[in-house]
Formats: sequence, structure tokens, C-alpha cells
Amino acid sequence: MSLPYPPDELIAHYRTMLVIRRFEEMVSDLFGKGAMPGTGHFCIGQEACAVGAIAALRPDDLVTSNHRGHGHMLAKGGPATKLMAELMGKVTGFCGGRSGSQHLCAIDLGFLGSNGITAGMIPVATGAALSQKLLGTGRVVMCFFGDGATGQGAFHEAINMGATWWLPIVYFCENNGYAMSMPVGEAFREPSVARRAAGVGLPTAVVDGMDYFAVREAAKEAVDRARKGGGPTLIEAVTYRFCGHSKSDGCEYRPDGEEEGWRLRDPLVLMSAALIEADVIDAAGDERVKAEAAEEIAAALDFARNSDEPDPATVADYLSARNES
Repeated sequence: MSLPYPPDELIAHYRTMLVIRRFEEMVSDLFGKGAMPGTGHFCIGQEACAVGAIAALRPDDLVTSNHRGHGHMLAKGGPATKLMAELMGKVTGFCGGRSGSQHLCAIDLGFLGSNGITAGMIPVATGAALSQKLLGTGRVVMCFFGDGATGQGAFHEAINMGATWWLPIVYFCENNGYAMSMPVGEAFREPSVARRAAGVGLPTAVVDGMDYFAVREAAKEAVDRARKGGGPTLIEAVTYRFCGHSKSDGCEYRPDGEEEGWRLRDPLVLMSAALIEADVIDAAGDERVKAEAAEEIAAALDFARNSDEPDPATVADYLSARNES
């Protein structure tokens, strides 16, 4: 069995998937212990979506995220050190410790931001795609959101605008089956996001969101189309999160045995098996990459804990409005 990508690149992407998983597990534990402020929404189980989709982009392409955005930022090249520091409110974080988990931003990476408002970044991504078209940059925007966002008016307005104006954007829906505790089949008469999006004239693709290779191939086709002036695409990646909506969600609403069934298709297990079968990595190499990922997250935690707190005198800095009286 051979794979259509360079072995070193595949190992690096597998390592990023592992880093995302270990980062989310670490952060979930920290929130549970009260060692981190705010709240947290984790993408455990959805690593193939972030890494596979962003693998199809150029480094200068743009990404927008949602409230479950740690994996997207790490996949876009954000260092785990700076992300951990940001979540712990430290000055060495991406936004100087001001954003918390839900409002991350790293313009230098092309990561335009995450957002605590459901569907809040979809119009932003569409506007960013319009700017790239008008400026003639050749850049593509990858817009991540969940199935719950597709019930918001902002989603329908934005994808219609993207389709009408033929914008260079890929709308990427990580359909993990639940919007908080609401099963997607109970929230919509038509549960297929792709079929609903087709109504505005968007090309669509439904892919296995647990499979890095399936995600990457669909994303590559959509990104290539957008970059060549062929307009937007909506990708519906059918995936699953091995955790609740947020840290306080115990998942009591899920049917017995559902998670166990999805665990058989854990994206990390699938990726490892594919690389071993293709002789890209052996069992010892697999264990080495796993250990490297764990070490990176431990180092990120040490970096964050040893970083300075922001100066209280700067609390009003970077605000759009302030009272000078």
C-alpha cells in the first residue's frame, strides 16, 4: 500500500493530530481542577478534520474557527506553548492572555479568529474571502463551524453571499452529531448539511471526518477550485467528539454504546494503522511520535506556568472604546 503524500509530511501531520489530542486532554484536566480560568470546548475525536483540511492550504491562506478552535489553531501552525499560555491568561499567549479559549486570534499565522457566538465567524470568513477576491491575492479562506451553526441565520446569509459572489472560500462543517445536547436529526427536518447548502447553488461534499485522507482529498479539491476562481464549496465532515459539548457536559443524553462504536474509528488509530500498513512508520516509530507529542504538551504547560501574568495597568489597552475621564 502506498500513500499519495510524502512520508515525512504524513508523519508530521500525524504528530500534529497527536499534539491536538494531548493538548485537549491536558486542558480538559486543568479546567476540571480549576487551574485554568473561563470555560473550554474540546475537539477530542475531531483531529482529522482540522489537520486534514488545513493540509490542503498554503501557509498564507486564511482560517476562521468557532468556540471549539484549539485544534484549528494548532493545525495552522500555532505553537502549543503560546496557546497554553493564552488559555492560562499569561502575557506570552497569542493575545497577551486576553482572549481565553473562545476568542483566539493570530493574524500572523492567517488565523483570523475563533468566536464564542455560534456561527459568528461564518460572515467574517465570507467577508475575508471577498477581500481576497477584490485584492487579487490568490488566497483561500477555510471556514470551520459545527452542525449547530447551520441553524443560524448568519450561516444561510453568508453561504448565499459566498455562492452569489463566487468567493474563494471553503465552508467546512464538522458535523459531530450534536449541538450541545441536541441530536442533529431532531434539530432539522433535513439533517444533511450538504443537501441544505446545495439549495443556494454550492458544490458540496460529504466525507468521513474521522479519516485524514478522506478529509484532505475533499479539502484539496475544494481549495483548488476556489483558488482557480471556481467559487466556494461546502464540505460536511461526519465526525464525533469523544467528550461533551463543554467541560460541564456529562453526555447523559447519548445512547448507550454510541461512543464505544465511534471509538473503533478513532482518527488517531486510523492514521496510525494507515501509516504502519504503508511502511511510512513502524511500531517503534509510532511510539516515538506519541512520546514526542506528550513531551511537547508537558513543555507547553511548563512554559505557561512560568510565564508572567499581564500587568494590571494594561487592562484597558487594545479596547475599541475607553473612558478617558
